[in-house]
Amino acid sequence: MSTIPSPTHHSPSGTKTWGGRLGVGFMRLLARLPLSWVRGLGWLSGQVLHLVAARRRDIARTNWALCFPQNSEAERNRAVRRHFVYFAQSWLDRSWVWEASEAVTRRRLRLVGAVHELATDGPILVFAPHFVGLDAGGTALALGFPRRFISLYARQRNVAVDQWIRAGRLRYGSVRLVEKHQSMRSLVQALRAGEVLYLLPDMDMGPAESVFVPFFGVSTATVPTLPRLAQMGRARVVPVISRMTPSGYDVEVLPGWDGYPGGDAVADTALMNHHLEQMIATMPEQYYWVHKRFKTRPAGEASPYGRR
Repeated sequence: MSTIPSPTHHSPSGTKTWGGRLGVGFMRLLARLPLSWVRGLGWLSGQVLHLVAARRRDIARTNWALCFPQNSEAERNRAVRRHFVYFAQSWLDRSWVWEASEAVTRRRLRLVGAVHELATDGPILVFAPHFVGLDAGGTALALGFPRRFISLYARQRNVAVDQWIRAGRLRYGSVRLVEKHQSMRSLVQALRAGEVLYLLPDMDMGPAESVFVPFFGVSTATVPTLPRLAQMGRARVVPVISRMTPSGYDVEVLPGWDGYPGGDAVADTALMNHHLEQMIATMPEQYYWVHKRFKTRPAGEASPYGRR
């Protein structure tokens, strides 16, 4: 059985760096501050990041132009600037998501929508797209449901940061992290055993095992992992959106997809992207635009990102 395609990542085999330790220490201190202060610092950090991270800013603008061609250049630039703010705020929010008291975390994470979908027995595959609040969403589910969860994990380059992220994602409930290079067989077995898989299959993982299906009208390399796992694990697909709000996050559970998958992996993957477009439309600036979503192109088609 094939492995789960994943981006190249680096093993944290080196010595812990002071930078990583200082960063983790800063996040632990930040967790003690009022949320308004954390968000204010995130706003400032986002403005600076938008200014200095020219390559990522260009990628985000290209993605936005491809997905929302009806927007003017000024509208696109404003949206991307706001995205950088959300991106920075969500990263700093991980301080209190993983380090504040449980009471504080519960108060700021609100489960809404079709929560009954995750309260039932049986295999469930959570479709959790790359919105900036994805870690808040994972924590909210672990806090809110007495079920066993499983999530894919890519090791971080820095040892201290890697250990901090792992501890944060394992802090509440019953959560198991699986390395992204593991075979699909282990995930299928987990689903059939009743574990809930928190899956983020909406990145460009390269040409291996990808299929080209529309995403905002653009032919996009997309892995058919969601329908394949759902079919093999006999799992119901339940989408979850994590939306940043002034008081924390609303983690919205959407109704499960009836009749999914339908048996055609390409059609099922295209349907996944169609649903994702509808989710993004509710909060476009909170989607993860700094990734090269359209990097892998059909044969003979040039990359839209060019070279710097």
